[in-house]
Amino acid sequence: MMSRKTRTLLAVAALGAVLGYRALKPAPDEAEAAKAPLPAAEAEVKPLMLGSLAFRPCTLDSPNSRDSLEAQCTTFEVPEDRGNPQGRRIALNIALLTPDKPESAQPDPVFFLAGGPGQSATQSYPQIDPAFAEVRKRRNVILVDQRGTGKSNLLSCEPPEDDDASIETMQASAVACAATLSGKADLRHYTTTDAVADLDAVRQAIGAARINLIGVSYGTRVAQQYAMRHPDSTRSIVLDSVVPNTLQLGNIFARNLDDALALQFAQCTGNPACKAALGDPRVELDALLAALRANPVTVRYRDASTGQEHEDVLRADTVAGLVRMYAYMPEAAALLPKLIHEARNGRYGDLMALAKMLQGGMKDSMAMGMQLSVICSEDDEGMVARAEDADTVLGNRMADGLAAMCSTWPKGRMPADFHKPLATAVPALVLEGEFDPVTPPRYGEEVAKSLPNGRLFVLRGQGHAVVGAGCMPKLFAQFVDTTDAAALDGTCLEKLNYVPPFTSFNGWEP
Repeated sequence: MMSRKTRTLLAVAALGAVLGYRALKPAPDEAEAAKAPLPAAEAEVKPLMLGSLAFRPCTLDSPNSRDSLEAQCTTFEVPEDRGNPQGRRIALNIALLTPDKPESAQPDPVFFLAGGPGQSATQSYPQIDPAFAEVRKRRNVILVDQRGTGKSNLLSCEPPEDDDASIETMQASAVACAATLSGKADLRHYTTTDAVADLDAVRQAIGAARINLIGVSYGTRVAQQYAMRHPDSTRSIVLDSVVPNTLQLGNIFARNLDDALALQFAQCTGNPACKAALGDPRVELDALLAALRANPVTVRYRDASTGQEHEDVLRADTVAGLVRMYAYMPEAAALLPKLIHEARNGRYGDLMALAKMLQGGMKDSMAMGMQLSVICSEDDEGMVARAEDADTVLGNRMADGLAAMCSTWPKGRMPADFHKPLATAVPALVLEGEFDPVTPPRYGEEVAKSLPNGRLFVLRGQGHAVVGAGCMPKLFAQFVDTTDAAALDGTCLEKLNYVPPFTSFNGWEP
């Protein structure tokens, strides 16, 4: 059996890569500690002023561990509906990370834009902070919880609990979610366009003439839209795992996952020891999914966090969801052939334990209401079933489910040119992982074509969200310093290697 330590490490690794860098819900004692009033001595600390905003010391929880990150925090009010400035206002939650000597910071800060849509920047940033080590020596890093996420009027609802929830159940959950949230928010005004206006208001409030933006996954959409609307205020953009402006999110998941799995599973079929031990992972996966669709099985498994035994039904959708999430990070995907092979031979416990751990972390890491406000307003037209996706791992279920949820969700407006390619002279660094199951390298190629001062790096053997891989943090810092992507020496990235597939729970063949 897989050790508890191995289960935990691999599940945590996958969680850290889902749709960009994710944050897990803090433990109850940590959450309460974060709310506790400051001691009198701390409360009297003179605020750190940046423009017109007064920042005070705060702590950012580090996901997946008890480590934390010291920062400066404040709030900044903006109108929920800019067409009605006298109406409801939103207090945006903002964190500031300064160089060791704040007075030495360059005048152009770096804004980190989280993924999702639905992630909180302040909650997801701590685990990516090591990639910013060099950047932070010379620049402030600004984290703004996008409206509807984190502490910026969080729009969160419980998703359907059943892994095999029907389309009708998913639609009903969206109706209930909208009804719950409508008392605290006009759901039409939590779109990317609204967030871009918020970012520029924050830029003006801190007194920055120009800013640098780094977006991960969905955050790249925000970065592109900002550069499109405010080119004179944009010094540079870094697009990590880029979503092209031209793309609508409804139908990208199924085909892109299958393409990535073909590359990842080839690491096993091309390895004689792995193929002999585990066969063809795709053939085994298809057989497993077919068997579970016909007959879901009741599985006893040991909880990967508590060690307690539980019993639940394993369905094809549970397996498909686990495969999708683990494909984000090759270090976790290396275990998939072994997990699939074990389950195909009737040993389901380890797969179920990891699936449950993954689901538990995901539930608390995305703001469902904010996510639907973005997707339903900006991508609704793309949510159609496609015959060519029917035989993929995900099939058309995700597109059909989102279409049903969006059919009842309040929708905001977007500019007429929202889905036009970003064509700008703003310096740009575009990053993709070779094995990315959501935003494959061809997306980076598409975006880079219309960026004359841009450059694309495809990182060998990497998945989704790659700014922290290998020497990429060094190149990232150099780019922010110089804004000259063409001058970057990317030969250090050639040291990145493929992760060998696990042939047993002890690891891979030497």
